[in-house]
Amino acid sequence: MSRVAFLEKLLDGAEVEWKALGDVGDFIRGNGMQKKDFVEEGFPAIHYGQLYTRYGLSAERTFTYVPEKLASQLRRAQNNDLLLATTSENDEDVVKPLAWLGGEVAISGDMMLFRHAQNVKYLAHYFQTIAFQDQKKKYITGAKVRRVSSGDLAKLVVPIPCPNNPNKSLEIQSEIVRILDAFTAVTSELTSELSARRKQYNHYRDKLLRFEDGEVEWKTLGGVATIGTGSHDTQDSIADGKHIFFARGREPLRLNEFDFDETAIITAGDGAGVGKVFHYVQGKYALHQRAYRIVPCATINPRFVYHCIKSHFYTYIQKASVSSSVTSLRRPMFLNFPIPVPPLAEQARIVAILDKFDALTNSLSEGLPREIELRRKQYEHYRDLLLSFSRTHGASA
Repeated sequence: MSRVAFLEKLLDGAEVEWKALGDVGDFIRGNGMQKKDFVEEGFPAIHYGQLYTRYGLSAERTFTYVPEKLASQLRRAQNNDLLLATTSENDEDVVKPLAWLGGEVAISGDMMLFRHAQNVKYLAHYFQTIAFQDQKKKYITGAKVRRVSSGDLAKLVVPIPCPNNPNKSLEIQSEIVRILDAFTAVTSELTSELSARRKQYNHYRDKLLRFEDGEVEWKTLGGVATIGTGSHDTQDSIADGKHIFFARGREPLRLNEFDFDETAIITAGDGAGVGKVFHYVQGKYALHQRAYRIVPCATINPRFVYHCIKSHFYTYIQKASVSSSVTSLRRPMFLNFPIPVPPLAEQARIVAILDKFDALTNSLSEGLPREIELRRKQYEHYRDLLLSFSRTHGASA
């Protein structure tokens, strides 16, 4: 069935009007809450940053609480409100939606609630469509921190089916939500399974790499590997460059020249990736000036070193630093990282086990991550199909 025929059947003759959000409901900005205000027990509360890190499309309970006295001074969302994070470092995450399905909850600044009479999950799904993302771009302001005002949000339009018959409108919205929720439910189940697999992988990895004193020889990373940085900056990257270019993030870039031709482990020297290992490379590559290359010597299995670093390095640098949060690495911080050195045959056995788990849990080309990615794309396809009403269905706002 074509997109047009499917939507016509769903609407069953009902018109669709594109209405400005300011005509659909009211925006109310949060106030006066910081992360330091959280307590073990108290009034349910949501900080705007948690919309990016802790929540998905909808929720009915919080992860955090604030004292009742503070909550009495804060603005509160209620059931069926749409919560919006209105600031981010990138345009895509500005106006990050959360359909609130619980009771009263206190909200922080840099967050707005949208109070309305529609199906809140219908709006949340629509706020993620390509059409809505394209709309909001012209209203986003700011240099480093990107943001959007309630006044500009009020100008954005959403499709409201059967606007003159609220009950019929909610029936249509609920049917669209039911279909889309079926896709997100599958993705959620697969994500939970992946999380369980990763916990299992971490358990076996730590068990395999936990050697008792005297059981194996221990050396330092500086004693078994060469450690250094690259010379390029992110602005040097070329979209269709011949060689892979590792910067400080998870996604590699491209460059026409290469710096090294070797087997190496790559980790970020600063930024959000500090202490985390994103890349294991074999062959030619270019490297950012604030990314580190760790090149194991010929007497140790490179993949064994990779798994040791991936397992323990982040915890090690946090403990080794005088700061509770390391934001930048220097070469001396690598040198004394302890590495167990069992016989090469034992290293190969451990590597074979951990590589199998690693591929299953982390590879985008096999295992659960690939299935989750396919399901996510399937959801996005049907979301945009179901919510891409033609403007001919009704008047534009």
